[in-house]
Amino acid sequence: MTPPQSAPLALYVHWPWCLSKCPYCDFNSHAAGAADIDHAVYRAAILGELDHYEAQTKGRAVSSVFFGGGTPSLMNPDTVHAILEAAQRLWGLEPGCEITLEANPTSVEAAKFRAFREAGVNRASIGVQSLKDEALQQLGREHSTRDGHRAVEIAGAVFDRFTFDIIYARPGQGLGEWHDELERALSLAGDHLSLYQLTVEPGTVFFKRRVPESPPELGADLYELTQSIMGEAGLPAYEISNHAKPGAESHHNLTYWRGGDYVGVGPGAHGRLSTGGHCQATYQIADPQRWLKRVTSDGHGTAKTRALTRTERAEELLLSGLRLSDGIERARFAHLSGQDVTAFVDGPALAMLQAEGLVELTARRLTVTSGGRLVLGAILEKLLT
Repeated sequence: MTPPQSAPLALYVHWPWCLSKCPYCDFNSHAAGAADIDHAVYRAAILGELDHYEAQTKGRAVSSVFFGGGTPSLMNPDTVHAILEAAQRLWGLEPGCEITLEANPTSVEAAKFRAFREAGVNRASIGVQSLKDEALQQLGREHSTRDGHRAVEIAGAVFDRFTFDIIYARPGQGLGEWHDELERALSLAGDHLSLYQLTVEPGTVFFKRRVPESPPELGADLYELTQSIMGEAGLPAYEISNHAKPGAESHHNLTYWRGGDYVGVGPGAHGRLSTGGHCQATYQIADPQRWLKRVTSDGHGTAKTRALTRTERAEELLLSGLRLSDGIERARFAHLSGQDVTAFVDGPALAMLQAEGLVELTARRLTVTSGGRLVLGAILEKLLT
């Protein structure tokens, strides 16, 4: 296998600004108006961080770029162009490099999407979240169902590839309602769709309001219904919440889930870089103003960098890899962590989970079965005991 420190890497660019903060969101995002953001200053800072990390990753190419947030579609297209131009100059973009930009329907305009396409973006990810107006209000979204439809249509017309997100298992949502909404989503979808069950995370407005999550039994039924409908439509799950036609999976996210290296720039971005036989975790300062001040003074806004221990590296690979439908490739796990996955997990627990039909172990892979994915959290807890 190619040594991790010489393999292609992914690039994540974080744009922290949104028009408003959604009540369920626990990402590093901040509400700001257009007049509050000095785009030229932030563009220069991100370019400075690219220079900083290129010095640590010389000789490597970039296999994918992801503009996440926040709401990256609020960026000026010339900022996106400058970042991609710098990435090409510093590392080189691999042929067919997947370049994704996240967008909210409130910030989608055909002319701006065409400008993003001209800047180099070839894949859009739209935060639709629901196709029902009352649900969008419940989720604190600022767009309407009509806005969502229009955004998806524009994305499909402008970009080679597109996807959009839907949140289900919302308070009060039943099987019949979700069945109908998912069928509508499929009528708009291209070759990829992300479907997330609502989770109420500490620190969010929903958590403070004590918004209830769906009961576990209903959540399981909703999940199974989702798998059935998506499988019949030819977009099976390749990861717990992501569905695609074969070959249309998100290359960038697969880098994360398979334990590949990636550079993270922008406020609050994380990265993973293999250097000197160790995997280094990087963490950028989360607060945009503090990050900007540090980049201005030091050339980067890295809050800390630390080498993951052998155990931490293996645990990350297990937690992310078992989310994938094709599971963990044992040879890759051993290559990246220095040990076989069977030597890392609890042996008796693994045997028990195999006997119960929840996981499968072959000479090549460790995977969670379709039934096991309903209780993935419990499986991981047992394997890591």
